[in-house]
Amino acid sequence: VQLVESGGGLVQAGGSLRLSCAASGSLFSINAMGWYRQGPGKERELVTLLGSGGSNYYADSVKGRFTISRDNAKNTLYLQMHSLNPEDTAMYYCAAGMGGLAGAMDYWGKGTLVIVSS
Repeated sequence: VQLVESGGGLVQAGGSLRLSCAASGSLFSINAMGWYRQGPGKERELVTLLGSGGSNYYADSVKGRFTISRDNAKNTLYLQMHSLNPEDTAMYYCAAGMGGLAGAMDYWGKGTLVIVSS
């Protein structure tokens, strides 16, 4: 499975961005996909997950601002981000796993950088 993120960039506080993750390969084995991020000087953290059945999870810090979705026809995962603030500045990684929402991620993209200016 290969994952390629895009859509990052520089945005002002209060703005919006949409990240995309194009997936390819043996996707039949994937039961969950999600977005993680790692800010400067911080550990990588889970942002949101989407299970194959439609169940999802959001970190408290992004609830109500971020939305995860997917287009199965395009094998693409999205992360719509609104009301961005400087604390959202991070490298955002797409991930996919075979174990579902509670399982570990097995595949990772290289990331796309989001910078939110104040």
